[in-house]
Amino acid sequence: MTGIAPIRRALISVSDKSGLVAFAQALAAQGVEILSTGGSAKALRAAGVKVTEVSDHTGFPEILDGRVKTLVPQIHGGILGRRDLPEHVAQMQTHAIAPIDLVAVNLYPFEATVARGAAYDDCVENIDIGGPALIRAAAKNHDFVTVLTEPAHYAGVLGELAAHGGTSTTLRRRLAGEAYARTAAYDAAIAAWFAAQREETFPQRLTIAGELRQTLRYGENPHQAAAFYASGNRPGVATARQVQGKELSYNNLNDTDAAFECVAEFDAPTVVIVKHANPCGVATAASLADAWGAALRCDPVSAFGGIVAVNRTLDAATAEQIAAIFTEVIVAPDATEAAQAVLARKKNVRLLLTGGVPDATIPGLTLRSLAGGLLVQSRDAGRIGAADLRVATKRAPSEAELADLLFAFRVCKHVKSNAILFAKGGATVGVGAGQMSRVDSARIAAWKAAEAARAAGLDAPLTQGSVVASDAFFPFADGLEAVIAAGATAVIQPGGSMRDAEVIAAADAACIAMVFTGMRHFRH
Repeated sequence: MTGIAPIRRALISVSDKSGLVAFAQALAAQGVEILSTGGSAKALRAAGVKVTEVSDHTGFPEILDGRVKTLVPQIHGGILGRRDLPEHVAQMQTHAIAPIDLVAVNLYPFEATVARGAAYDDCVENIDIGGPALIRAAAKNHDFVTVLTEPAHYAGVLGELAAHGGTSTTLRRRLAGEAYARTAAYDAAIAAWFAAQREETFPQRLTIAGELRQTLRYGENPHQAAAFYASGNRPGVATARQVQGKELSYNNLNDTDAAFECVAEFDAPTVVIVKHANPCGVATAASLADAWGAALRCDPVSAFGGIVAVNRTLDAATAEQIAAIFTEVIVAPDATEAAQAVLARKKNVRLLLTGGVPDATIPGLTLRSLAGGLLVQSRDAGRIGAADLRVATKRAPSEAELADLLFAFRVCKHVKSNAILFAKGGATVGVGAGQMSRVDSARIAAWKAAEAARAAGLDAPLTQGSVVASDAFFPFADGLEAVIAAGATAVIQPGGSMRDAEVIAAADAACIAMVFTGMRHFRH
């Protein structure tokens, strides 16, 4: 092993004290002098580790309520001085600056402070200044200095120190890269917080940071590399605990997110089944078990190998029903021990427990990459209630139709455009997704509903007496006529077409009710 840099003096100043004492004890056992500050020094001294306070080392006290501790030449000169340049060595000797060979620093918990809703002043006081300066200095001089920014780094450094009396160039370069990534993420969080304080959705510079959660086997296809990064604490796949099952794929994660975002739209017990990012069955009912049966009835063929999301604690009865067909992933806020025992018999089923259901109305940002840039928009948190609707036809919807219309439009928001969705009794009965023509989406939704009815041995099509949701307006009457022919009695759509009058006339001619939302839900 080449490029070994010895460690004779270390500076330790950490807010996360996990593993701190054992790490410092191991350094001390190798004869390393330890400098430290504040709480870190107190913790080490209490454990019997010999520590030199930074203020004693520099001859300069902590000032300004601890805002200035290490921002002095004796510290930064000791970190940044190049050991291979005689002029650097001479200047360090002239100014009595002792080299510092290892810097172990993690930062004030700014992100956690913001996450718990702390007051403005508390957030500001948790913006670390000295820590990032130390980290960046040590990372820059990584030819001679080892930098550690989290407890997970301790073991690797101690291993090389014990084996070789110092750290390798390879390790120091890796740690330097991780150090700059950490300070970049920290600054990104601070910049985002300031933008939020200004209520600025799209700042001049968009800073994004994520933490690697999983390197995936491949991406959408086997020839594509992929990884999963977490970038927040909103309940979902990023917060989920995987109870059982094999590793999740890129497509599993994408579909699971789509299912969980859809199920979060509803307060009543709801089940969502997703296949290839589109809902193929959604239902609300008095219980999850009842909702599962209704959701599955919509498209039992597509449900095979799908993703299932529920918005309640998963119970054993529902788990038994879901386990009866091949399911890739089940995601829930929680699951009873009995439900987990049921699913344990299906070793290939991935069970994810998120600890909660996201608030579908909370604003946020969604991103999509383009060649050379990013498309950024606010999350589609729009939601329509009965008071928002405008009855466009001579006949208004009945109370039952109105309930189904609102349900259908809320689900339709999660179907790829062009989207047409039939619903009845709080459940989808036909879904047409992602077609270039809205007429084709309508025909496909009706055809799938007919196939589901045939599979269930029913004489009447599931669409008979149903309602229909369209994610965008009908540009011509032909799309509306297709859903009327399938048996729909009421329609919900945004309205706003140049031919709205033609579409309304077709609805009136068929004596169906139609309401306009004024809100479109394209999803590409």
